[in-house]
Amino acid sequence: MRKGVRMALAGGVFTVMVGGAGYSAFHLVSGFSDDGGSAAGAGGAGGAEVRTGPPSDAEVRETSRKFLAAWAEGDARQAATYTNDSATAVTALTGYREDAHLTKVRITPKRASGARVPFAVSATVSHKGESKPFGYDSELTVVRGKSSGRALVDWRASVVHPSLEKGDSLVTGEAPAPPVTAVDRAGVVLRKKDHPSLVPLIDELRRRYGDTAGGTPGRELYVRREGSGGAPRTLLTLSEGKPGKLRTTLSAGVQKAAERAVLRYDESSVVAVKPSTGEVLAVANNRKDTFNAAFEAKVMPGSTMKIVTAAMLIDKGVTSAGGAAPCPSSATWQSQTINNLKGMAPDESATFADDFARSCNTAFVKLIDEDGVTDSSLTEEAQDKFGLGKGDWKVGLPSFEGSVPPSPGPDRAANAIGQGQVQMSPLALASVTATVRTGTFRQPVIVPRSLDDRELATADGLEASTAAQLRQMMRRTAVRGTGARVMASLGGDTGAKTGSAEVDGRQESDSWFTGYRGDVAAAAMTQRGGHGGDAAGPIVADVLRAG
Repeated sequence: MRKGVRMALAGGVFTVMVGGAGYSAFHLVSGFSDDGGSAAGAGGAGGAEVRTGPPSDAEVRETSRKFLAAWAEGDARQAATYTNDSATAVTALTGYREDAHLTKVRITPKRASGARVPFAVSATVSHKGESKPFGYDSELTVVRGKSSGRALVDWRASVVHPSLEKGDSLVTGEAPAPPVTAVDRAGVVLRKKDHPSLVPLIDELRRRYGDTAGGTPGRELYVRREGSGGAPRTLLTLSEGKPGKLRTTLSAGVQKAAERAVLRYDESSVVAVKPSTGEVLAVANNRKDTFNAAFEAKVMPGSTMKIVTAAMLIDKGVTSAGGAAPCPSSATWQSQTINNLKGMAPDESATFADDFARSCNTAFVKLIDEDGVTDSSLTEEAQDKFGLGKGDWKVGLPSFEGSVPPSPGPDRAANAIGQGQVQMSPLALASVTATVRTGTFRQPVIVPRSLDDRELATADGLEASTAAQLRQMMRRTAVRGTGARVMASLGGDTGAKTGSAEVDGRQESDSWFTGYRGDVAAAAMTQRGGHGGDAAGPIVADVLRAG
């Protein structure tokens, strides 16, 4: 037994007191494997038969006990021997002491659930004469070593701290950027506690613009994102720096409404923009992770894509808002049969505006087979008129401006109705709606261009006649079409488009909705939310009401 470790058995419970550089006290039931051998070390040596199958409860207890005891004592090399990736583990656990400056470590395991062992960590962060307590919860999982047959901790960066991802590390020292006080377009402070969706976004804005916002850095314990390349995350502040003021284009009122709206449904995201300027007024996510799906999601947008497809068909002279466009019950494209939503009655006398408002898939599929429409027509319309898919947006935060690739074969029809190879983010869709609202493409921004003189993306925008017809069709959708139920309570000049994207292997479709009211355009996505009006629609309506 290593020096500094005392072990006593009392009432069937081991109490392990670890001395030396760190201190740990934790309680685990004493365990040996069913055949009487030591749980952590049995098998895989001296020609003995290598064990297989999941680790036993006794092995889980023994392995986690030894690993946590060595970690708490500061013996990184010993702790790493109880993992299935000792090289990575020893680097992380050494950095825990030497880079993060965490001492007086106390680890308290909680009741195991199968192979999963949750535990609590309390420690002290000490750096340049300043110290503060630091505590958090994490967990580990014990697995069977593939070659040794030993019970081992399945090494993940998150074992050290739940905020860590592969390649990340904990560091204590001067903050990588000065702190920022983010304010909205009117100078109202955007406090993280009031706007939880903005927490990771403000961290990223700090990383990008902290040095130019006029502040000075303090000393912090933070997550260094070496793996993902994302913004560092502050876990503990030892000494405050001087915040710089960072002006955003957000509206505190609209942002607050967006935060509340996405709480209606899990896995929901929404973006609101100001069509006359392209400024982002709100961005909110309700997700289990911190991914900014509102800006960065790459998913099929369903029938909301029909806005772009309709613009292409009008520009090509294939049809017009009032043009005849029958809506049959099914349509065939290159041996692929496409149907409408269940319950939609066929209408041979429908106009294109009727089809748009009802979201008739079959009418759109028949129209893309007309002369003048090619496999690249939708791509060209998306890029040239709406600024989509060129990879040149500079919003101020990471973003995805859509992808509409040329798609020969069956995907030409699928792309036209927002399936196939088309991908979009709520930000990109909100921009599409804003472009329809004014006829002019204005690249979305969340911080003023003057902050860094970045060059914004450009596009031709829409012909006046095309824009007017699209507004007419979106207005009809909002008043008498598939968007009427959720838009009914909104007054003024409104427009909308619904969408539901069917994802392979899933019963529930993704719910999409976009709309405008006055000088606000918004788009929302609820993954596995069903039809567009079911989940995403009410979210957009709430945001437009606030705007």
